[in-house]
Amino acid sequence: MQNIKNIIFDYGNVIFSLDFARLRQAFMNLGLKDAETFFSHSGQSPLFDAFDKGELTVTGFHEEIRRTTGKPTLKGEEIDHAWNTLLVGVPDGYHQLLRQLRDRYRTFLLSNNNEIHYQWITEYLKREHDLEGNSDFFEKDYYSHLMGMRKPDPEIFRFVLDTHGLDPQQTVFIDDSPQHIASAKKIGLQAQLLEPGDTLPALLNRIGVK
Repeated sequence: MQNIKNIIFDYGNVIFSLDFARLRQAFMNLGLKDAETFFSHSGQSPLFDAFDKGELTVTGFHEEIRRTTGKPTLKGEEIDHAWNTLLVGVPDGYHQLLRQLRDRYRTFLLSNNNEIHYQWITEYLKREHDLEGNSDFFEKDYYSHLMGMRKPDPEIFRFVLDTHGLDPQQTVFIDDSPQHIASAKKIGLQAQLLEPGDTLPALLNRIGVK
């Protein structure tokens, strides 16, 4: 790829590892009979879309999980624990890589996130890496629940491009979700899918980002 000046990164399963199998088991333990359809890499219940956009509060999220499981006495802490089993952590060397890339490119983070996961990740970064969030690694880090929009909606990509004056033809977008990649390509971004088994350093090397 030629003339790349900007990189927009997804977070989950690009920079921060996720475990969907562990989450499915945790949801089944709560009483969800069809955890795969309820939330997975390929699709999810509309309640998660609303939570990602900040349209649903944590209390509202808890109530929806209680309703879906048919267990009105589930504690919020139990629900949070199950929901957070999705989260694993940042592989060794990735933070160093991001710092190096920021010296050579304009870099941004664009993450579908929610209040519960955001809090867990913030605490994890402080506990494990002595970081106050992700702002050290990017010109700007964006989270859907704070923006009121989420991927793959085109407006979230346009917002980042317009806010920072980015030319989509000079901008690489990296995500692990095919539907997000398809949406990004429609507005001209040089979108790259990070597939299962691949790694961010390997993908960057293949497309000539050093």
